Amino acid sequence: MNPYWTEQDFEVFETPGLEARMEALTANVRPKFEALGQDFSAYFSGETGDEFFPHVAKHMRRTVNPPNDSWVAFAPYKRGYKAVPHFQIGLWESHVFIILAVIYEAPGKAAMANKLISTQALAELPSDFVISGDHMKPEANSIASLGEEGVDKLLTRLRDVKKGELVIGKHLSRSDAAKLDQDGFYAFAEETFRELLPVYRNLLLAHEKTAVR
Repeated sequence: MNPYWTEQDFEVFETPGLEARMEALTANVRPKFEALGQDFSAYFSGETGDEFFPHVAKHMRRTVNPPNDSWVAFAPYKRGYKAVPHFQIGLWESHVFIILAVIYEAPGKAAMANKLISTQALAELPSDFVISGDHMKPEANSIASLGEEGVDKLLTRLRDVKKGELVIGKHLSRSDAAKLDQDGFYAFAEETFRELLPVYRNLLLAHEKTAVR
């Protein structure tokens, strides 16, 4: 079996120096993000009825510090994704992440948070899903370990704090990723996104109402 994500992919983030790390990222990881971008944009377009576009991270603004993670994002907007709820597949040195995110740039965060609080949409996700309030950090807690009170605290922060964020999905450890070939990884990612789509639809409803106003 040939694993989809290899040790060489994760070792990219151990490469010292911005230029060398970017070269390794471009050679080893970005082609996979490009392929995932095309395939899962088509998946989301079919599932939602909206045309989705892939956005592969280029890290263009970096001049000194090399990136510690990289990703491809999916959103129904060609020009960008940060202002709307969006999906991502990406890598840290320690794991693969497959997530739905609302980050601090998104207007209407308060409405989206209130929607999730009122519908209890997150409570319907499987207990192995993880959740975080900061997309810049690799750590996340399982929904089960946080419990309803902990999840509500994150949603309240998303609503009330300017830099509040919501990142939710699944992590696949470096060792577990090595056990999946391309078909296995694609199936794992698709299952994760399928379970996240009801949450996305709730976020989108709140976002669209805010945009209309």
